[in-house]
Amino acid sequence: MPKQHINQLSDIDLRLLKIFKTIVEAGGFSAAEAVLNISSAAISTAVNDLETRLGFCLCQRGRAGFSLTEEGAEIYQFILQLLSSIENFKTQVNGLHSELKGELNIGITDNLVSMPNMHITQALGQLKDQGPDVVVNIRMIPPIDIELAVFNGKLHVGILPLFKKLKGLNYQDLYREKSLLYCAKNHPLYHLEDSQVELSCWNAVLPCYAQSAKIKKQLQQLKSEGSASATDREGIAFLILTGRYIGYLPDHFAKRWVACGRLRAINPEQFCYETQMSVVTRKGVPLNPVTTAYLEHLLGHGA
Repeated sequence: MPKQHINQLSDIDLRLLKIFKTIVEAGGFSAAEAVLNISSAAISTAVNDLETRLGFCLCQRGRAGFSLTEEGAEIYQFILQLLSSIENFKTQVNGLHSELKGELNIGITDNLVSMPNMHITQALGQLKDQGPDVVVNIRMIPPIDIELAVFNGKLHVGILPLFKKLKGLNYQDLYREKSLLYCAKNHPLYHLEDSQVELSCWNAVLPCYAQSAKIKKQLQQLKSEGSASATDREGIAFLILTGRYIGYLPDHFAKRWVACGRLRAINPEQFCYETQMSVVTRKGVPLNPVTTAYLEHLLGHGA
């Protein structure tokens, strides 16, 4: 056969090479028919075309049986290397799609780190496992600032209490947070029976941030005249711990002081409320791969 030089490989060439590989591994033309699901004549034509393309006689076939020529045996090894390289290329390219790179700018309302189920933290850890080069930037800011920053594109995602859904933002439920009414050990109510408690007699800490109508109704039971205010839950805790005020705190946040006897919940069956915590993203804007991956980890926990 005249010598041929291969300048480029076409899809047809790859098909012929794969057919020849199957013939070799099946041990002959007849055995390869069932594997390839084509006729013996079509197989013979394919091998003839490949031999013409390469300029080598690749195999002996006939009554004596099937056997490879020396060139055919070498071509078979080259085919294995070629197909392996193609698979490696596909794997590496696909790996680029799964390897996360970029930033996650996330806004979180204060004092959620003490939640017993650390889903926010766990999801961040899983995100870093998936994309070691991902840069995470956390902003601890009030809920209204979180919503504004997500809407303006300064934050990719926010985690905040849901009081009212704003247009232009998507909200997904994360978990419910329970808050109880607390007093400190050096407060007069600490040693009183719950049945003796009259809330309107005692100075309270009132939150000066948005609340739902249901929570506002609960807070109206507290004394307003002479009371204090705070912009976040940590500020409320500071004032309760003075022993001069009562106030509501999330039970997971207050747990550390309850455990050592510095705080106690006042009539927890009656004086309590729940807050829906939600994940917020911007509506109508495609999420980047980093944000998508984080939300999958976070919401996959179901809480």
